[in-house]
Amino acid sequence: MVKERARILVVGGGYVGMYTALRLQRKLRAELRRGEVEITVVTPDPYMTYQPFLPEAAAGSISPRHVVVPLRRVLDHCHVVVGEVTSIDHAVRTAAVTTLATAEEGRTAELLGYDELVLAPGSVSRALPIPGLAEYGIGFKTVEEAIGLRNHVIEQMDIASSTRDPAVRDAALTFVFVGGGYAGVEALGELEDMARYTARYYHNLRPEDMKWILVEATDRILPEVGPEMGRYTVTQLRRRNIQVLLDTRLESCADRVAVLSDGQRFPTRTVVWTAGVKPHPLIAATDLPRTGRGRLRCTAQLTVDGTEHAWAAGDAAAVPDVTAAEPGTETAPNAQHAVRQAKVLGDNIVHSLRGEPLETYAHRYVGSVASLGLHKGVAQVYGRKLKGYPAWFMHRVYHLSRVPTVNRKARVLAEWTLAGLFKREIVSLGSLEHPRAEFELAAGGKPPHSPSDDPKGSS
Repeated sequence: MVKERARILVVGGGYVGMYTALRLQRKLRAELRRGEVEITVVTPDPYMTYQPFLPEAAAGSISPRHVVVPLRRVLDHCHVVVGEVTSIDHAVRTAAVTTLATAEEGRTAELLGYDELVLAPGSVSRALPIPGLAEYGIGFKTVEEAIGLRNHVIEQMDIASSTRDPAVRDAALTFVFVGGGYAGVEALGELEDMARYTARYYHNLRPEDMKWILVEATDRILPEVGPEMGRYTVTQLRRRNIQVLLDTRLESCADRVAVLSDGQRFPTRTVVWTAGVKPHPLIAATDLPRTGRGRLRCTAQLTVDGTEHAWAAGDAAAVPDVTAAEPGTETAPNAQHAVRQAKVLGDNIVHSLRGEPLETYAHRYVGSVASLGLHKGVAQVYGRKLKGYPAWFMHRVYHLSRVPTVNRKARVLAEWTLAGLFKREIVSLGSLEHPRAEFELAAGGKPPHSPSDDPKGSS
């Protein structure tokens, strides 16, 4: 039994937000039924995105609908509010929330009271002040960006196939990815694989005509899989005619020309930015303690340090790693920790409400797996190194076991099975990103004056 009625506010619907709310509604089922506990989840999207599947969604191996988990279906005992928390005043236990309704009503925000706060807004892309990046850069953190990038790559092949201008053709077939972490390497590997397959359906395009470039500021890629597997990945990518430029930075992409720190210049219509993330801006709009890097300062019990009734985990939280040899080490901001932290976080909130001792989060990093395209991958798990098909197979098995709900597991497995029996889909649906453009033109609107206004294009 909980000591008194508690209003629990969960900010964020990602890994930590969804799994914490799911844990709470399971552990507090009786209290929820009696009205002693109320769980509210505020999230900008009504779904949780399983980000490890974004590269395969971009390559067309998985439908976008199966990469996301509908929160209202999973969290059926929680109150899901689609909106943004703009600020938090924990001293008085209130959060300012904006929704579509507040905008329609002409209000700036709605104040939401709570007794227990779970902060899990996640992270956003860390965009540097590079000339042209805001205008031409493409992110890779959401399912919308993944599908938009797929449409964009196929459209560039359409442009190259239909032009006689060698400069336009070269720029269309040059694809620059900035960042050698998971997102950049997996997105590049899957999309290059997809584009290589798609080229067979163009009479005047060959895979050798395309130029794929990976730019990494440090001296290695995929640090999570270890130096040896990182070097193997570089070798495999270069064998596929992919340029891997280490110790190199993007200096500018203004005027659709990627200028690198080593002096190379690449006219390109595609610059994909995956060079790291930073804590969500909401963290700075709270009165809670933060580290020098802007993350919430937390304890090993996942409470906000020095603050009662406030909890945090995931990308926006600096959680001590009690399994590390060096004191002061923090857990890495990745899905492996986020999912496990959410379980402990949910249990600790229940313990706190019932006056029980809290648990300490402790998880030793077991390893990493990464896909480099169909039937290609690298992995380092419990010290064992795998490469090629075995690593790719392990990547699929691991993430299939981790994607939430049996519904999603079955649908993803069915799609993988069908993809092995039939040919890839090579259709670009860029017009989905401008659904009213065709009707506006038919209804007397002005004709498109730039490629971005083209009702059939996404670029």
